[in-house]
Amino acid sequence: MSASSTTKPIITGIDIHTYLVKDTARAVAFWRDIMGFQLGELYGDQGAEFILPDGSWFGLWKLSDEEGGWRPGSGIMFAVPDINAAVAHFRAKGVRIEANIEESPVCFMAFAQDSEGNSFIIHQRKV
Repeated sequence: MSASSTTKPIITGIDIHTYLVKDTARAVAFWRDIMGFQLGELYGDQGAEFILPDGSWFGLWKLSDEEGGWRPGSGIMFAVPDINAAVAHFRAKGVRIEANIEESPVCFMAFAQDSEGNSFIIHQRKV
């Protein structure tokens, strides 16, 4: 199925990608203090949103047990200009990162985990 050139897309982008957390304060400290994200909004014990240098947003949210509680998230690749420097920097701060940096034809990837057990990738595109 192809889109018509005269049809405007309904979805125009991603406003925010959010991970669920078990401990909001611990997760905010991880992403703010260790990963260096700029806090945009804090919602008390419920969650927080961070704004990244490119204008995109990343969020954290704590669900009650009635809402389904915590479950691990994954799928975000955070862009870095130098994968080796970024991995060394974050490992020195105690971030759990797998031993090997993976290389594909188009990128380098380091697989990591946050304080809550959510997976993310530190990612450098090849130019």
